[in-house]
Amino acid sequence: MQRRHKRLYGAAAIAGTLLGGLTAGPVIAAFAAPAWSTFVCHGTFHKPGHLTGRHWSVIVRGTCVVDRGPALVQGNILIRKHSNLIAAFGRHHSRLIVKRNIFVERGATLILGCEAKHSPCLDDPHPKKPSRNSRSIVFGSIFGNRALGIVVHNSVIGRNVIQAGGGGGTTCRPHGVFRHLKSPVFSDYEDSFVHGTLVVRKLRSCWLGVIRNLVVGSVVVSRNRMADHDANEVVTNVVLRNLVCFRNHPRVQFGDSHGKPNKVSRHALFECSFRRLVPSPAGQHKHFEHISVRLRRHHHR
Repeated sequence: MQRRHKRLYGAAAIAGTLLGGLTAGPVIAAFAAPAWSTFVCHGTFHKPGHLTGRHWSVIVRGTCVVDRGPALVQGNILIRKHSNLIAAFGRHHSRLIVKRNIFVERGATLILGCEAKHSPCLDDPHPKKPSRNSRSIVFGSIFGNRALGIVVHNSVIGRNVIQAGGGGGTTCRPHGVFRHLKSPVFSDYEDSFVHGTLVVRKLRSCWLGVIRNLVVGSVVVSRNRMADHDANEVVTNVVLRNLVCFRNHPRVQFGDSHGKPNKVSRHALFECSFRRLVPSPAGQHKHFEHISVRLRRHHHR
């Protein structure tokens, strides 16, 4: 699936269509004073609304993109039902900064952040040799309530990430905004810093990945059912509290991500147990690794 979501970003480009050192002061200074009213960003996939500059709070209806420079939201962002906020563009120094929380409603999609090595920006002019990056910052939390898909790459999250329910169903047929991007529906958390807890549960989709993240709190991946046999890749994460994985189908695995065992400071339980040996990569019977190992105190990411 690593290859699959890279194709998603490439298709969008062709279509044309952690926290400890952070302070709000320098970031805010670069923006003009926000309007005190709520900004409604609305449009379609082919004629999206544009979120740029400084705003007090934002409601997304339809499709909204952050592709014309940085956007700072002082309060919350609400992505309404079946709407889409896409902030994975690097041109014009585009990135999204949210002082409070992002709420992703039923059937809605959030695509946040991008980086050249693993998840190229949608507007990278050379998708085969990408070079653009965009790091988003959410000082609060991301909450997904039966969202269609949440894709977070190269981002800093100040509190928690909670994705509960939703997805496109246990099929890999493109649906919603993913249909325009010529990709199956999926959710993915990669190369990000989460200061609180990361929870993904009761998701029904094509594919799920939790890869190369640093999480100060705990990670819980539970009761997720995916259509892709290569799904539920939970690998190469550094977790400073507990890693708990249970009742996922397929069970948590290395897949084809060429990932490494998770490094966990406290407890690793059930499908992510310190004792569990699984094929790496999946689907072969020669090389096995522990899905999780203990984090040594001298380890630095």
